[in-house]
Amino acid sequence: MKQATDWKDYEIIATGNGLKLERWSDVYLLRPDPQIIWDERMDMYHFPKLNARYNAFGMVGEKWDIIRPVPDEFTVSRKGLTFSLKLMKGFKHTGLFPEQAANWDEMQRMIRAANRPIKVLNLFAYTGGATMACLQAGASVTHVDAAQSMVQRAKRNAELSSLADKPCRYIIDDCVKFVNREIRRGNVYDAIIMDPPSFGRGPNGELWKLEDKLFEFIQTTKQVLSDKPLFYLINSYTTGLQPTVIDNLLKITFGNYKGESEAYELTLPTREGIALPCGCSGLYRFE
Repeated sequence: MKQATDWKDYEIIATGNGLKLERWSDVYLLRPDPQIIWDERMDMYHFPKLNARYNAFGMVGEKWDIIRPVPDEFTVSRKGLTFSLKLMKGFKHTGLFPEQAANWDEMQRMIRAANRPIKVLNLFAYTGGATMACLQAGASVTHVDAAQSMVQRAKRNAELSSLADKPCRYIIDDCVKFVNREIRRGNVYDAIIMDPPSFGRGPNGELWKLEDKLFEFIQTTKQVLSDKPLFYLINSYTTGLQPTVIDNLLKITFGNYKGESEAYELTLPTREGIALPCGCSGLYRFE
């Protein structure tokens, strides 16, 4: 298990009954979390500072219920990185997964310790938390996501984090198609990060189901690794993909390389003194 610590602008105040009460800087949100199956120990629904709560059971679809004004954009910072957040229409997300900070720290450590130029490929890169961490550590990054709005948010995060002048290619594209083109071009990378969705649609409407596609895609991305790779990181929020499954995928794929694999649950601390599970990751460190 790895826990994301050192957040000052973010914290989980309380949990229970499928909900978590969070503070994002000075914005307080109540969001659903299916893994919280225990009873609440405080009345989160009527928390006096609450700005908004996500209603997943509305008659007209899921939406945010605004209790107190929420800025169109608000930010949180950690270790010199600043992220633009907003309430997403029809989604419970804000544009950042704070638990990933545990991975950011480890990636930065490896990049800095490599003492050589490192090229990173970040697939399904979302709003760029991992991209910003790698840029800050001195790597060059190719940031790929199919959603134009998410790539624009990543560029905004680079500006806020004073990283806009760092070497980063922002690509709006289907990740599978992009990797296949990179294979044909002969482009290679020293590190690969991927955070694939549990479900999705491909460019021709084909269904993406992570359990069915992940092993095949890992095999494909292996072809764009450099001759001296540094690391390979997979994130998963799919309930069926436990850390041991991801560890097995990495060992089978990279068993002929010198290195070691590690898979672990990601968690966040709460004021209640418990750890909230937030998906899992698998990391292969190459020697």
